[in-house]
Amino acid sequence: MKFDTIIIGGGLAGLVSGISLQKAGQDVAIISTGQNALHFFSGSFESVEEPPQRMADLFSEAGIRLQYRPGVRLMPLGTFRPATLSLDDINLFPTPRFAKKAMIVNFTGYHDFFTDFLAEGLEKQGIPCRVQLLQLPELDVIRQSPSEMRSVQIARTMDRIWEKVVQEIRVRLDDEDTVILPQVFGLQDLSVPGRIRQGIPAQIVFVGTLPPSVPGIRTQMLLKRRYEILGGTYLMGDEALKAHIHDGVVHSIVTRNLDSHYLEADNFILATGGFFSKGLKSNPFRIYEPVFGLDVTFAEDRNTWYSPDFSADQPYMDYGVKTDASLHALQDGKPLKNLYVIGSILGGTHPEFGTAAGLAVRSAFAAVDQILS
Repeated sequence: MKFDTIIIGGGLAGLVSGISLQKAGQDVAIISTGQNALHFFSGSFESVEEPPQRMADLFSEAGIRLQYRPGVRLMPLGTFRPATLSLDDINLFPTPRFAKKAMIVNFTGYHDFFTDFLAEGLEKQGIPCRVQLLQLPELDVIRQSPSEMRSVQIARTMDRIWEKVVQEIRVRLDDEDTVILPQVFGLQDLSVPGRIRQGIPAQIVFVGTLPPSVPGIRTQMLLKRRYEILGGTYLMGDEALKAHIHDGVVHSIVTRNLDSHYLEADNFILATGGFFSKGLKSNPFRIYEPVFGLDVTFAEDRNTWYSPDFSADQPYMDYGVKTDASLHALQDGKPLKNLYVIGSILGGTHPEFGTAAGLAVRSAFAAVDQILS
């Protein structure tokens, strides 16, 4: 099978580049193992200081609304983090003191939403809190198995019974001016968060939970749908195993599901993510990239790969695949002319692109421009 461009990785970077290339008239294939960093997406685009029009247009065409409001956002453990660009249903505040009094709402049996940490963090900001548990019979079937009581399973139910949740909250609301809820709404019906805000006479704040992330999965679903509407091929549940390279050019790759077929392309994009997505792997002696055998930046002393302080920035997060200035991957110090590297697999090798979601989007557009030029 022959394509203009093959993208390995179906996360944010892979989908942004795939959509952009399909819009430009290319025939693109994305190979995705399934899980990626979007499943951990907080809803905010870190290190994006201003909303680039190109990004705003791409997301809008996919049905994803963004907001630009420099300030802070409330994190799952009751802390605050600077944020500027986020999904439309994510709350951004000018300062951490965003309420006079708050009611934190959770559902009986749901343990991935940390109400005690939230209350403690908010009270440090001078915001008194009261925690309320809602007993919803519609969740009884899910509650029978703790492994099923996860955000996505709950969200599928909440999109159907959100009006009942609103009624329950209105009954319990006292003198609080703010209600805090877990992000388990709007997985398939994007209008639900807005309807909840309209139905409750208080400020509504949606706060993240343990993964999987409902806003992240929703974002992936909408971007994937947009890519496929444009005619792109999406190979879900497959994995690139090895590549055929000659004279500095990648000619084809082999995947786990299509091991008897070569996937050929004029250009290839590597967007497999970092350690979480297994785009980078390690053994006791080195960190390596498993598909192409690319050069990787890392410290030789394994003891320096991590910090004993769990809350500190971990050094290994900055390790990544080496590229030239045009994002061509380096193999044995030489660039592969038609292989581009984007997203978190770059680590901190290109600080000009930022980190996290900012790195994914900026590097994706940079590789697309190289290919189309």
